[in-house]
Amino acid sequence: MKVFITTSWILLRETMINIRKSLIMYCPSKIARISLVVTVLLSYFQIISSAYAETTQKVVDQNADDLENNVTLNRLIEHAIQSNTKIVEAREAWKATIEGRRVATGLPDPQFMVTYYPEPIETRNGPQDWNATLSQAVPYPGKLIKAGKVVDKDSEVARLNLDKTIRDTATNVRIAFYELSYIREAQKVAAKNIELIAHLRKVGETVYSKGQAALIDIVKAQSQEGQLQYDILLLNELEMTEITNINSLLNRPPQASIGRLVSPAVKPPVYSLSELYDLAKLNQEEIKMMDVLVNQAEIKVDLAKDQRLPDFKVGVFYAEIGSPDDGPKPKDASDDAYGLQFGFTVPIWFGKNKSLINQALAEKSRAIAAKESQINNTHSNIHSIYFRLQNALRLITLYKDNLLPQAASSMGMAETLFREKQTGFSDFIEAQSTWYNFNLAIARATADYGKYLARLEELIGHSITERAPLAELNQKELE
Repeated sequence: MKVFITTSWILLRETMINIRKSLIMYCPSKIARISLVVTVLLSYFQIISSAYAETTQKVVDQNADDLENNVTLNRLIEHAIQSNTKIVEAREAWKATIEGRRVATGLPDPQFMVTYYPEPIETRNGPQDWNATLSQAVPYPGKLIKAGKVVDKDSEVARLNLDKTIRDTATNVRIAFYELSYIREAQKVAAKNIELIAHLRKVGETVYSKGQAALIDIVKAQSQEGQLQYDILLLNELEMTEITNINSLLNRPPQASIGRLVSPAVKPPVYSLSELYDLAKLNQEEIKMMDVLVNQAEIKVDLAKDQRLPDFKVGVFYAEIGSPDDGPKPKDASDDAYGLQFGFTVPIWFGKNKSLINQALAEKSRAIAAKESQINNTHSNIHSIYFRLQNALRLITLYKDNLLPQAASSMGMAETLFREKQTGFSDFIEAQSTWYNFNLAIARATADYGKYLARLEELIGHSITERAPLAELNQKELE
């Protein structure tokens, strides 16, 4: 950006200096006043360009810093929408279809033809050496309008595909965010647990030396410590893999760092399953695209029927007439000839036209069937993901409110009983292992809930944790 602004400023300054020199040469009497204006303009543009360059660089640096410190889900999604290359691709594809309307609704190029006769054609007025025609084909009234409507539907589909690409990108970012959040939470749990198991191992080795613990208990502690070290190594590699995945969605370098994640609060869905079905019909981009394709197919049917109507051609004709060689010359001898032309096509191939109509009708039926298929698949996917979402929510509640507190209490009780020599060391290790697994389970359930919520809202095309105002839904339905 700085290079662009600097280059633009240099070109602008050189242009203003050239203008000033020209004014000095041709308008010396006004040079003082004009020089002052030019100087003010130069200073103004220099200040503006410098301020803009500095502001732009600060924005870029701030965007980069936002991902180095505390990172929210919304910040990642905003960055992805601004930078993701698939979104850029879909946006440009939409622009291309918009430009296609003028192509579809424009008249064919005029045709200009010149005919030269090596052996001039003798006419009553003289020999004809050459002639020229200029003609223009004109489709039957209404054909170009319908062709434009077909392209308009393509533009609607491309725009919906852009919305779909943005939605899919946001969903992928959300899924990667929750997966990375789980990995980092698992790293914290594993790090705390390995400190605890290392302490327990030392305690076990001490009591074993006193003959108060069995060798198998010490082996269990050592093997669990080794398993935790492997888990930490695996989690570190998974973290780098997920960071690379997020960076690819954000169009960043693969090894760019992602700061501490700030996970949103877990919110339950506020819509019933039947309401989710209705919301999907109303908001999902794929279903909207199918609606547009059905409307487009209807227009194509009308356009196919119009092929039974003739197209027209109009033109002008000019022929150069030379002087007669001999004999009596008529009064209008050597007068050039000109005239108007009019013609039309004769659509007599009824079989071809009928096939065009049948083809368009078949495409319409296919579009209707595809829409129904999309709705059925959406309902099936909604039900499946909704079940997994509710199950993940139940697991979060179960582990958070019941199992995890019980495991912590059991671990404390096992430690107390072990110190009082009322239970074995292996029971203490087992209680610690259970507490560790329950912490991983609640982290996994929380991440799964976020991922299932992202996938479900992708199918719905609308947030399901906050009920939208009825007016907003009605407005979307009208659109």
